[in-house]
Amino acid sequence: MKEYKYRINGNLYTVKIGDIDNNLAKVEVNGVPYKVELQKTEKPVNIVTAPRPSAAPRTESGAKVINKPKVKAGGYTVEAPLPGVVISVNVKVGDTVRSSDSVAVLEAMKMENAIHAGQDGKVAAINVNAGDSVLQGTALITLE
Repeated sequence: MKEYKYRINGNLYTVKIGDIDNNLAKVEVNGVPYKVELQKTEKPVNIVTAPRPSAAPRTESGAKVINKPKVKAGGYTVEAPLPGVVISVNVKVGDTVRSSDSVAVLEAMKMENAIHAGQDGKVAAINVNAGDSVLQGTALITLE
């Protein structure tokens, strides 16, 4: 039983809460037992789940497989500054971006980090999707 002490209008009450079975709780107030019926909520509870990162593929020996996309000569890649999970990609292939534009959002250590283009250009390729786990230095976006 969990015990709580309350002072109401100068009077001290010791409340012990015991087992709760379905919607019936066993409660003791200053040594007097009570059965308390809890009100059920009629509204359904919505559980929101965030996209889970997928595990990195591995070779037969167990080493991680890390693919680096091929970059055309003169192309520029926007790389992940730290390992994390891609939350969103804010551009599409063909979009023109400035160096200060946020092209993706990366979650690392429970913090969301806006990833900026770093250079003016046109989006040539998007190398990741929302929910992907990436390592530091992974090419996220390729610019022309």
